[in-house]
Amino acid sequence: MTRTLRRQLPVSDTIALGVGGMLGAGVFAAFGPASAIAGTYALVGIVLAALLAACSAFSTADQARAFPGDGAGYRYTTHLLGAWPGRMAGSASIAGRLAAAAAIAGTFGAYVTPSRPLFGALGVLAVATALDVVGFRLNRKLNWAVVAIVAVTLGLVVAACFAVPPPPITNAPDADQPLGLLPSAGILVFAFLGFERITAPALDEPSFTARRLHLAIPVTLVLVLGVYLAVGAAAFRQLGPSRLALSPTPLLDAVTSADGQWLVPLVAAGAAVATVAALLGVLSGARQTVTAVANNDNLPAVFKHDRVAGWVGGAVAAVLAVAMEPSTAIGFAACAMLAYYAFTNASARILLREDRTWPMRTACFGLGLSVLYGMTMPPFLLAATIAVVLLGSAGMSLYRRTV
Repeated sequence: MTRTLRRQLPVSDTIALGVGGMLGAGVFAAFGPASAIAGTYALVGIVLAALLAACSAFSTADQARAFPGDGAGYRYTTHLLGAWPGRMAGSASIAGRLAAAAAIAGTFGAYVTPSRPLFGALGVLAVATALDVVGFRLNRKLNWAVVAIVAVTLGLVVAACFAVPPPPITNAPDADQPLGLLPSAGILVFAFLGFERITAPALDEPSFTARRLHLAIPVTLVLVLGVYLAVGAAAFRQLGPSRLALSPTPLLDAVTSADGQWLVPLVAAGAAVATVAALLGVLSGARQTVTAVANNDNLPAVFKHDRVAGWVGGAVAAVLAVAMEPSTAIGFAACAMLAYYAFTNASARILLREDRTWPMRTACFGLGLSVLYGMTMPPFLLAATIAVVLLGSAGMSLYRRTV
């Protein structure tokens, strides 16, 4: 089955949409928890995370064309692997996106309202949830504005950090841990959440031809990876792995260390723009997955309504923001999304030849990387993810039997 062509965007707008989706809280906060595990090896970890993101982007792009509609990986996995794997993929997707929303909101609070970070996190969650429920979307001009503001902010951070020699840095003896490379890659998968804005758009969003995505996906991922490497290298240069691991606002601390106190308001403003845009994306993705699951009678019928699914999702994200530090929420979101990507890549492996525009081996590789990174994640994050996936799918199955 072929996706019916809808609105088409120019290639430049397609790339900007993907870049804007991925340059959110990750670039402002993800290097902290990654550095705590691997130190400067996190710079290699971001490359490994980008490799998984590329494989998963290829897989979701082909599947979205074969099975158009809302719900992304839940829908593909249900069609190709069956009901039970679909429920597991749906549970992982919903949990991962809501935890990501909590992490993004926490990052907003840390950067924008540092004296009362939880107040800022809950406030931005309430506003973003309301905007999502009423159907607000970033249009072409707003998306370009977000990309421009974030790019200028990050450019100033990198320039300041490399223009001024770093202060004497004292690191813990075991700050750099090569054995932490794979777990850091798993955590840094969080940095690439958002590529599905172009690979798996909802029915009311612009679609993209296979030919366009064959250019847009690699270019987008290379651009985002380049930004992350530059920002990560700048932050490590000024702070070192030990200070970076302890910092809730590494980019603010990095520019302050580089005698760039005048940049602090600009960095905070850039973080606000990036996190709000990213928050709108993950809340929308969670809401669409919840409604898709409900439409398949795996959740109560009340969740078929966008408003109910949106408000409940926002409330759950708020609870997670209260219960978890942003660094913990980043780790849990990444671990849950690794489970989700394992299912989406597994289902992409059995697409029919006529539905495939990327080699099957990329889906196989993506499946292997998802499992590998996931199995090396911190045990409590892995255990929490397994529990959520199993309990969520079991709950859906039990509900389905009662209707």
